[in-house]
Amino acid sequence: MECPKCGAAEQDGQAICTACGLVFEKYWKYHPRPGDEAAADRMTSPPVAGQRPTGRLRSRAGAGGGRGPLAELLLPTPTADPPAAWARAALLAVLVVWGLWFITSSVASNAAGESFLHLVNLPFHEAGHVFFGIFGQFIGSLGGTLGQLLMPLTAMLVLLLKTRDPFGASVALWWLGQNFLDIAPYINDARAGELPLLGGNFGHSAPYGFHDWEYLLTETGLIRMDHQIAQASHLLGSLIMLVAMVWGGVLVYRQLAAER
Repeated sequence: MECPKCGAAEQDGQAICTACGLVFEKYWKYHPRPGDEAAADRMTSPPVAGQRPTGRLRSRAGAGGGRGPLAELLLPTPTADPPAAWARAALLAVLVVWGLWFITSSVASNAAGESFLHLVNLPFHEAGHVFFGIFGQFIGSLGGTLGQLLMPLTAMLVLLLKTRDPFGASVALWWLGQNFLDIAPYINDARAGELPLLGGNFGHSAPYGFHDWEYLLTETGLIRMDHQIAQASHLLGSLIMLVAMVWGGVLVYRQLAAER
């Protein structure tokens, strides 16, 4: 071999250059050994156009590249899992069809209130009255609506932040939007009092305060706007459901694409 400093010829395995006294091991700690220059160049130089990154460059690209933490949280790098991907696709198809039916139904039809999901939402509504009732009659009346909105919101945050399941979070977001649609007919009924309430009562014959939204809108002076507020709740819920369906659709598409 040749000494990398003075170029003197030395025997292979020599520890110190006999001409200049260079200690080879110390030198090679800070300089590439002979034959390693090409490997070092491949690791540090940018990839040629059309060429796949290798080594450290490839591992960095596989880790998400320059994607921010929010993008990775909402749309993480998918993994190939065919059974889970197709099961999610089937569930998403059901939610899309069901969601569009809710969205296109009028508030007056009370489609959300007559659906199976109303029975799912009802226990959280009543629990909200019990929990928020400690803050007085007004907050207690509002607590029913808050209870059925906070439950899907909590489920979405837990699935997204705790278990890192963005698809499950999109389903919970869909459920949150559906609750706004479930509330809309109740708001719309504030003056008419025609919807049946728990216990067999109706708003027009029940004592004042028994119909949540009759009481809430009367106390705030907004009773004449019950139909407009109901339409706003229906519109907000529809937008939330559409966002949830698009989010879930993108997640399913990315996972199915990862299989290919």
